[in-house]
Parts: sequence; structure tokens; C-alpha cells
Amino acid sequence: MEDKATVLVTGGTGFVARQIILQLLQNGYRVRATVRSLASTTEVKEMLIAHGVTAIDYLSFAETELTSDDNWQQAMRGCEYVLSVASPVFFEKPKNEQEAIRPAVEGILRILKFAKRAGVQRVVMTSNFGAVGFTQTDRSRETTEADWTDTAAKGLSVYEKSKTLAERAAWDFIRSEGGKLELVTINAVAILGPALDAHISGSFHLLKNLLNGSMKAVPDIALNIVDVRDVADLHIRAMLTPEANGQRFIASADGQISLPEIAALLKKERPGVSQLVAKKQLPTWVLRLASLFSGQAKEALLLIRMNRNVSNQKAKSVLGWKPIAPQEETLLASVDSMVKYNLINAK
Repeated sequence: MEDKATVLVTGGTGFVARQIILQLLQNGYRVRATVRSLASTTEVKEMLIAHGVTAIDYLSFAETELTSDDNWQQAMRGCEYVLSVASPVFFEKPKNEQEAIRPAVEGILRILKFAKRAGVQRVVMTSNFGAVGFTQTDRSRETTEADWTDTAAKGLSVYEKSKTLAERAAWDFIRSEGGKLELVTINAVAILGPALDAHISGSFHLLKNLLNGSMKAVPDIALNIVDVRDVADLHIRAMLTPEANGQRFIASADGQISLPEIAALLKKERPGVSQLVAKKQLPTWVLRLASLFSGQAKEALLLIRMNRNVSNQKAKSVLGWKPIAPQEETLLASVDSMVKYNLINAK
């Protein structure tokens, strides 16, 4: 196998990172993955071998934390590219927002600082659509990479706020002290698709709540989704494409799909596991009323108001990318993975 560059992938045990590592190894790259504990590395290697990786010797690990400088210099030594995938994820609102936001902001700044020091050519940052279009409500136009989420908006979750502030901090660092270091961001919508093992993304919780009956009535909320295989592919394309330097790229499948449409799809195509999917639709006026008293309802109302007419044209034109599958196939592949790994009723 022809030797290619060494790529550092942060958060090596995560749903997206596993897929990125798999694709990099399949394409002949040497990969160094950061993990919080080296005890998790055997599991990652076994998963990759199970999915056909033969060059497992091309994979090494470094034990690091986003909150500490320890080992980052050694982790980046000899790496031409860094794919910054690791980031804190929050499903419940913390008592102190700064406790949630600070690790995201300081984590990416730490990675950029050590990447510059190590002579890394380019960092590709896994950002989020939450940093782009969560407050873009003008449906007369497409949401594009030129948009930024307003972090002061009512109903914005701590997670989306943290991703926005972290990405802004990253671009500020590049402008003020980045030197020759290049930066690209991948702003992914809800990430679904086939899982390599029982590790899944936070976006699967929506499907889990539909399938296990936790969602008693289905709100009329539209979604944009993207296949995890596409997210990995876009990271690698962003890493290699010269014209990608200094750019943001929305990662999204074509079109949009609503929760009622997803519920109907599951009932039709996966009847064996969708008996508990709610038949009732939650009226939007109920959410509006509930938003006066509930932070969760306020977040849901923000999702309803969002413009879901999202453009993925930039990724197609600059990176030469196209979605691997229609969004319906990605959704069904997600459900099949949840069945395979017994995740529908898992806590």
C-alpha cells in the first residue's frame, strides 16, 4: 500500500470519527486517533477489522482531553492534517451554560494552537448546522454557509450555542494568529445512517423516541438529515481540496423531511418495529402555548420556525460531492442499525 499523509482524528471513539477513520484507512492514510482512555482502543480496532480493514497497523492512538494540554504536542507530531471531530455534546440544559460552552470553545482553540505549533497544514473542524441556520427564518431564500445562528435567540439550546461560539472562536484564531495554518469547517445537520457498532449519534434519540413510544404525539417539525458516510467523505474532501481553505460547508442530504413523514415512512417500511410510533400529530398551537412555560417547548418552536430550505450546493460545486443515498434510505439504515445493536429500548 502506498504511504500517504498521517491524519490526526480527534474523538476517535465517536460515531462520526469511527466512520472517518474507516474511510481514511480504506484510502491508505496513516491515522492517529485521540481517545480519552487507551482502554477503548481494542474495541475500535476490532470494529474496524470487522468492517474489512486490513491495514490496522496504520492506526495508532494518543490519550488526550479537550480540557488539558497534556499529550497534544505528541499527538500532532508528524501529522499533515487534523480532523477535529471531538466536541462536548449536551442533551440536558446545564445549570451553568458556561460550564457547557467553555470546553467547546477552549477545546478547538487548544487544537488549533497545537496544530500551528506542530506545522500542521490544515484543520478540518466538525462544526454543526446549529452554527449556521437555527435562527434563519426567512423562507423566501435558501439557508447557506453565509448565515450564522444568533446565539442570543430565545429557545436556542446550549449545544447549538456552544457549536456557534466554538466555530466563531476558531475563525477568530485563524484571522488573528493562525499564520499559515488552514481551516475548513463541516456544518452538519442531523447525522444518521448505518452504524459501525453500537455507538450512535445524538440524532438517533429522535428515532428512538418515535420507535419506543416516548413521543405520544408527533409535532409537525421539518428536519434536514445527512448520512454519516457523507459526513466522513466531506471531511476527507475538505482536507484534500485546495479551494476548500477558509470555507464552511453545509453537510446535508437533498431536501427536507418532517417528523410526521418519518413516522409514516417507518410504519410503511419497518412495520415490525414501528408499532409504538404515535398516530396522533401534535398541533403547533399546543407548542406555542407550552413554549410560554417550557424551555423544551421553546426549543421545539424554534425548530418549527427555522427555514429548512437548506443549500448543499457549495459542497457539491467546490468539493465535487454528492449524497450517497436519499434521506429515506439513510433513515431506514439508521433504524436497521438500532435493531441490529438492540438500541431502540436501550437507556
